[in-house]
Amino acid sequence: MTRIDFYFNVTNKQGLISDLITAALVKHRQVTIYEEDAYKAKQVSNDLWYNAPDSFLPNMLPIDQLAIHTPVVVHWHENQLYQDDMLINLTTKEPVFFSRFTQLVEIVTDDEQDKQLARARYKFYRDRGYEIKNLDFAAINRNNLS
Repeated sequence: MTRIDFYFNVTNKQGLISDLITAALVKHRQVTIYEEDAYKAKQVSNDLWYNAPDSFLPNMLPIDQLAIHTPVVVHWHENQLYQDDMLINLTTKEPVFFSRFTQLVEIVTDDEQDKQLARARYKFYRDRGYEIKNLDFAAINRNNLS
């Protein structure tokens, strides 16, 4: 069964995405990032390539020839899914294909509309019997600073 992690109280979404990908790559995991549309997917992809002045997170869009061989793919539609390890959902809805993945990550910012949409996704997963791990990003950051 798919493991579901909800990160909430996230103030730096891009930072968390980068940290999750970096940790996954160290463990030789594959990551699929799911976005609303091609434009947003391209933005996420670019942000990963320009992660920091001294680093980058290599990734491909599903239309790239090498996507099937790349550990990080940024998708915007449910076709051409090459992986089934970790899925980071950046859309406002639950992906219909999420159960094929080993792990699903949902990221919730402190924006009220984002919280409302996340509650609906949370309820959807919970009502289908999925165990959900709640991770308070604000507490995680405080603990890492101490």
